[in-house]
This record gives sequence, structure tokens and C-alpha cells, in this order.
Amino acid sequence: MRLALLAFAAPLVLLGGCATSSRDDAAAPPAAAAADSAYGMFLAGNAALSEGRSGEAARFLDLARAESGGDPAVAERAFQAALMAGEIGKAAALAPDGPAASEPGKRLGRLAKVVDALSRGRGKVAKEELAADGIGFPHRSAAALLGPWVAAAAGDTEGAVVRPQVRGDGGVDYFGQIGQAHLFERYRRYDEAETNFKALTGVARPSEIAVIAHGAFLERRGRRAEAQALYDEALQRNPANLSLKSARARLASGKPAPAMPTVKEGAAFALLAPAAAMISAKQEQVGLAYLRLALHLDPTRNDAWLMLGDVLQEGGDVEGARAAYARPKAVAAEFPAAQAKLAWSYHNDGDKEGAIRLARAGAETGDREARLTLSDLLRANERYEEAIGLLDGLIAETKTPDWTLHYARGQALERSGRWKEAETDLSLALKLRPDEPELLNYLGYAWIDRGERLEEALAMVEKAVAANPRSGAIVDSLGWAHYRLGNYKKAVEVLEEAVELEAGDPEINNHLGDAYWMVGRKDEAGFQWRRVLTLDPDDKIKTDAEKKLASGLGPQPKLAGQ
Repeated sequence: MRLALLAFAAPLVLLGGCATSSRDDAAAPPAAAAADSAYGMFLAGNAALSEGRSGEAARFLDLARAESGGDPAVAERAFQAALMAGEIGKAAALAPDGPAASEPGKRLGRLAKVVDALSRGRGKVAKEELAADGIGFPHRSAAALLGPWVAAAAGDTEGAVVRPQVRGDGGVDYFGQIGQAHLFERYRRYDEAETNFKALTGVARPSEIAVIAHGAFLERRGRRAEAQALYDEALQRNPANLSLKSARARLASGKPAPAMPTVKEGAAFALLAPAAAMISAKQEQVGLAYLRLALHLDPTRNDAWLMLGDVLQEGGDVEGARAAYARPKAVAAEFPAAQAKLAWSYHNDGDKEGAIRLARAGAETGDREARLTLSDLLRANERYEEAIGLLDGLIAETKTPDWTLHYARGQALERSGRWKEAETDLSLALKLRPDEPELLNYLGYAWIDRGERLEEALAMVEKAVAANPRSGAIVDSLGWAHYRLGNYKKAVEVLEEAVELEAGDPEINNHLGDAYWMVGRKDEAGFQWRRVLTLDPDDKIKTDAEKKLASGLGPQPKLAGQ
């Protein structure tokens, strides 16, 4: 993008000179004023795009494109912004072309034009666009998976049932087989459709996607008992899966089978696997483009909305992410996960009550992960007893002990002052997961801070530091262990390292101040305690630092056994 920016900036400098005041602007020739305006819009659009504000970027860059007289670099950037914002019709109209356009831009532009034509019911146009010059790297997989659905839209029955292939891409093989099964069904070639579905679900651990697709096919064929057996077998392996539970509940209620996917719905599904692959490969912008294209074809795909929300959240577009997470309705299988993601978004923005309200809505569905999210938010807001109650229920329902649940309840019990119960949970969690650094640190630090089992706790936090040496909190635990054992010189050395790793942590700075005091570095100790008061400490740490500063007596250490 830096090259495009420089290419665009150069003619503007030549045309616009150096406009530094409103008087100069008024006196500037019209062409120079227009160029200056276009350049400003271009910069604003680039800034918005880099910060994840795709909609705003699309507006600025489209204005810059118009003002610049169609500068190819600006037009291509406007295309990218429109695509990222989900304005697929506009993106298709702006698709880069001609000798000045970049080859990656032209390939993605052709893909956008294919999807736009498909969405408008212009299958033959989509097929011609897909075939023209081919759509190469990195979009081969997406184009291959779209191909059969485009052929179906164009009326090419034989082309529609050819399974797509891209050498070395197992995702295309797998999702191409699902698509081929749906298309066989579309053309009433039911035996061939079933052969594909059985190949997909006849393995040891078939995917949820394959099970649901096969089950829906069986339901449509009136073979409800077989569909039920398929769902039940999958639920035995994954009893908490909401999509499977939803399919099984629909079947039990006697509701009609899901409709066979339309061409647009099938094409949208075909884009999800390449989108996930791109996101996994850290090619988030390409993954985002595919998700926007998929949702343009099928705006009811809740799984795509959740994926889109995650990409936007990661890219800094919080409002866009929230809008995506808000799309699944309360009856959708994805609703609990969407509410959980929304809840954390609001919690991270400081709206704690709003976050808990959203998490409750998800938890009321009974979903395990949604209830866990609510318990996490309750603990984060120091509502420990309510969190413990939720975790009690989750633990009681779990057939095989889950270390994460016992760890979470152990934390809540410890924070609420119920140490002996907490110790039991934390010890069980550690027995189930003996090498987990977080667990080793949490239980080890709890013993250290209480002056209990210090040698054992020291060994635990040493093991945790070896596993995660860049964690300031874990290194702090090691330093505090040496402090409680009376090894003050070693404590200073380790706690200084911890402060370097997490300079803004009030507890680590407080610990370092105590260690400085014990080795006679009292001025430095006072500096650390005063620093603690600037770091938004909790009430306990604040009171401790203020007491030491006011008394001038420093800390009163508890050694082993005290």
C-alpha cells in the first residue's frame, strides 16, 4: 500500500503545491483544490481501513476515487474497502481491471463479480466471469468450490455435479464432496447423493457439518428413524453440541425437514471453508472478503456472522463485530455463543452490567459454554457466590472430571474466603492437569501468600516459570516465594525481572518494594510503594502501600510457618 500511496501523492504535490492556510486554499486553482481534497480523503480512508472501520473507509475512498479522476491505485483501494464493508455490488462495479491494476486485485475483483452476478440470478454471467482467464492464487480453492454452484445457476447440470479439486487441498476435497452430494440431490440423483453422504459420515468421528447435512437429507427422504440414529450417535460423542441438539429436537418435535440448500445458499457454504483456512493462515483480510461474499449470498448463515464478528473484533472494529454477533436470533443454535462474544465485548469496554445481562441471555438456553461465560463474568465482577452456584451445577452434570471447572470454582472459592474448599478444588484440578502453568502458579502462590507448604510451592512455581518464563505474574510468584522463605537478595533479583515483564502491575511493584526494604534499599522501596498508588491498585494493595508509607516501618514479613 505504501507504493500506491506514493504514486497517488506525487501528482497531488505537483498540482496542489503547499496549501497551508484557508487563504491559500481559496486562492488555489480548482484542479489543485480537488486534488488536495482527494488526497485528504484517500489518507482518511486508508487510516479508517487500517483501523478496521471498513464502512467509513469505503465512503472516504470512493469519494477520493471520484475526486482523483479514477486514479487506478485509489480505485483499487476503494474496491478493497467496499468489499471489506460488505458492499458487494459496489465492489463488483469497482473491481480492478486493465494494465494498471495489480494482479491480486484483479483476481479478487473477478471473484467479487462472480458472487455479485450469482446473487442477482445471472448464472451465465457468473460462469463466464469465473472461466475468464481463471482465478488464480490465492483464490483457487474458493473459485473451485464455487464452480459447481455457478454451473448450477447457469443451467449446466453436468458441470454442476463435477467434484471440484485443487491439488494438495484436502479442504476442497471434503467440502467439495458435501457440495456435490447436495447438487446430486438437487438433480434427484439420490443414490449418488447418499453415497457421498455415507462416505462423509461413515468414518470414526464425522464432522458436525457432515452429520447435519446427511441427517437433513434423510429427513427430506422420509427416513426419519435413520436420521435420528445418526444424530443420536453423534450426540453420544459430543453431547453439548448445540447444532446437533437443535437438529435432534426438531426431528423429535415432528417439524418439517430443513429445505434443500438453494444455489445461493450452497455457494455461500462453499466459501466458508476457504474463509476459515485464510483466517487460520493469518490472511485475515482475504478471509474477511470471503465472509462478506458468503453473507451477501446467504445473510442467514449464523456461523459466518460469528466468524465475521471474530475477524472484525480482532481487527479493532468493535461496533462492526457487535453488529455481526447480534445477528443470530434467540432460536438459533449459534445464539449462546453470539451472546457470550457480545458480553465479553461490552465487559472489555467497561459495561459490566450490560455484559452480565447478555451472558445471562445466553446461559438461559442451557448451553454449557454460555453458562461458563456467565460464571467467568461473575467472577470478574467479584460476584463469587453466584459464580460458585453455576459451577456447582456444571460440575455435577459432568461425567468425567473437568480440570477447568474445578480450577474456576477453586478461584471463586478462594476469592470468597472459603480457602479449604478452594484448596480441594485446586488440588484436584492440578492432579488432573499436573503440568498446567496457570494451575501450578495459582495454587503455589496461594500457599506462598499464606506461608504454607513453601518448599513445595516454590518447586511448583519454578516449574510454572520454566513453562512460561515471559509471564510477569508467574515470575512474581517465584520472587514472592523467595521473599517468604527469607531469601531477600534472590527475591529482589527475581521481582525486578517480574516488574520488567509487567511494569504496570500494582501487586508486583508492591512486592518489589517490600523486597527492597528487606535488603536495606529503603528509598527505592518507598519509590515502589508510591508507584503502586498510581497504578489503580485494589483496596487491599492500596491500603497496604499507604500504611507502609505512613508508618515508615516498612513491611512486617511472615516467614515459613507464620
